[in-house]
Amino acid sequence: MRFLLGEDHVLDEDRRELHRGATLIPVEPQVFDLLLHLVRNRGRVVTRDDLIEAVWGGRIVSESTLGSRINAARKAIGDSGEAQRAIRTIARRGFRFVGPAREAPPEEEHAPAPPLAAAAPSAAPRQDVTFCRGADGVTLAVATAGEGPVLVKTAHWLTHVERDWRSPIFAPLLIRLAPRHRLVRYDARGNGLSDREAADISFGAFLRDLETVVEAQRLDRFALYGVSQGAAVAIAYAALHPERVTRMVIQGGYAIGRNRRGREQERALAEAFLTMMRQGWGEEGSAFMQAFSAIYMPGASTERIRQWCEQQRASCSAEMAIRIRAACDDIDVTALLGRVQAPTLVMHSRADALVPLDEGRRIAAGIAGSRFVVLESDNHVVLPDDPAWPRLVEELEHFIAA
Repeated sequence: MRFLLGEDHVLDEDRRELHRGATLIPVEPQVFDLLLHLVRNRGRVVTRDDLIEAVWGGRIVSESTLGSRINAARKAIGDSGEAQRAIRTIARRGFRFVGPAREAPPEEEHAPAPPLAAAAPSAAPRQDVTFCRGADGVTLAVATAGEGPVLVKTAHWLTHVERDWRSPIFAPLLIRLAPRHRLVRYDARGNGLSDREAADISFGAFLRDLETVVEAQRLDRFALYGVSQGAAVAIAYAALHPERVTRMVIQGGYAIGRNRRGREQERALAEAFLTMMRQGWGEEGSAFMQAFSAIYMPGASTERIRQWCEQQRASCSAEMAIRIRAACDDIDVTALLGRVQAPTLVMHSRADALVPLDEGRRIAAGIAGSRFVVLESDNHVVLPDDPAWPRLVEELEHFIAA
């Protein structure tokens, strides 16, 4: 369904895009959901409770949060709180969409070609999945795609090399990288197509798995891309094998886990996270899922939450997820930061609720000559509909192509 708003705005429900003419207007997921709900219910006043149920799934939302999303929706379509030409505040009742809006008939549908970053998975190069075995007998799944300079993406929590290739969460960036590089990815032990059971779940094992993949693929020199806890694996490998790593990108990473940061609050958060996982791994309606989605992607829509649930169930069992999470909380590679010789780009979301910005700053400050880029986002996982997406893609592509 597409809606024509005024003379030149098009709200595309299926693609979750807002256009003004041929220009894509970046909007946060919650802002898009709010605007869509108001437009679809334009014949009536939408109450605050109705909006919270539709956009936030009934979670507790402050007045300031609701107000900021209303203001963002107005701004996206050229309205304002003073003018209220499209979104009108009805005192003590709620909000109503009063601007021109109608469903777009087929001949008027605005359907620009999607950007490469949001291309359908069918547009991706062919991916080959093979297997290799570590010294302790654990079998690892390895996926390769594309041609060009080698880019190795280190494994992190919640991967599945086959599903990720067509996932709306992970595929857009992978598809963008593959045509320019030989992209090498793998599932960490306990995840995806790798062995789901392993006796050794530790940072040392994670590092050895990367070494196993590099040897199995007969890689000589390559760039490394480490996301979240995969960043620590990339840092350790770059420090221990400087002759092989040409460049390194760290995104949303940390060099030291919660249990090692010397703050009781961090240790308490680590334990609380494990408790929530035990209670509701992969269950869409659980309290865990509400907290999980809010931490990873504060702007997540109901559909995004459903996709995260699918990702959890497909990636690993609850027991294994807890073991991996506990191992990550004990990571500490701070002593290795000074040994990294490869040119390094560190990117981090400013309001990342999972990994604080200071952890990205710690990595950048510890690696001599590294470049630090702050992404204007509150999401740990930056998706194509995030306003920070263009900056992330631009910085990543420019750096690894240099």
